[in-house]
Amino acid sequence: MDTTFDILIIGGGPIGLACGLAAQQAGLSYVILEKGCLVNSLYNYPLNMTFFSTSDRLEVAGIPFMSINAKPTRPEALEYYRRVATSKHLDVRLFEEVTRITPNGDHYTVQTSRHTYTGRHVVIATGFYDIPNLMNVPGEDLPKVRHYYKDPHFYAMQRVIVVGAHNSAVDAALETWRKGADVTMVIRESGIGSRVKYWVRPDIENRIKEGSIKAHCHSVIQAIRPDEVDILTPEGVVTVQNDYVIAMTGYQPNFSFLEQAGITLSQDEKRYPTYNPETMETNMPRLYLAGVVCGGMDTHVWFIENSRDHAEKIVRHIKNS
Repeated sequence: MDTTFDILIIGGGPIGLACGLAAQQAGLSYVILEKGCLVNSLYNYPLNMTFFSTSDRLEVAGIPFMSINAKPTRPEALEYYRRVATSKHLDVRLFEEVTRITPNGDHYTVQTSRHTYTGRHVVIATGFYDIPNLMNVPGEDLPKVRHYYKDPHFYAMQRVIVVGAHNSAVDAALETWRKGADVTMVIRESGIGSRVKYWVRPDIENRIKEGSIKAHCHSVIQAIRPDEVDILTPEGVVTVQNDYVIAMTGYQPNFSFLEQAGITLSQDEKRYPTYNPETMETNMPRLYLAGVVCGGMDTHVWFIENSRDHAEKIVRHIKNS
């Protein structure tokens, strides 16, 4: 098996695939290394999720994405990216986690769970969906607490607390309620987040207004126990009987992985990685970032639709260097 390449691409999500397609078109040797399944983050999205973006804005390398409705669903996206990878014969090596990136002269050595690779250039396109933002409260490590939400049927006839007020939390609250769960939302802010999908907002606001879904605003979880949860509200601590906590508190990139690779991060709470926006090259020569990983803790800044061109910038810079 060949282990020396022009470009080593870490991450087999949509932007990692776009980088592979750009390298392929430019005649550069490459490999895409993915620790999970193909487009692993999208696979771990909720089963019934509908994208905010239209299908044409999720396309990579100009390959048409056809969906039944204007807003594609998770199954449609999985099918699209699978067909992109197979029809273009992309060299994607799945279930192979990268554990270390080490400079080696004018190359990089990349160690994975299976092999060691050498590349003149490395692209990190690992996204941000791997590490949840913790609430750091007693009981958060109990089995009843979930930081990922998948299928609403699991929560039928259960007493569910949903933490958060943005798209993931709103979808979880509405879907579990419709499956018969008794749902309470715990919202740090004054109400539903401003970025919630416009066709969903009236639904959740009306369910809260009519009392079908209970909501505590300006509130946080204070403690979690096997059968109940303490919620700190403006009126004081409220104890709620509870079976499951779905903590949709967001996620963050693997900052320690970036730092191990030598990439410098800003010292504020945003933890922005250092890179040139014109070329996507980091402070480490020939080491690039692509996709949502560029945003640090601002995980809502970059999406598939506005970071697809990162692949073209990177390959153009490599070809011209």
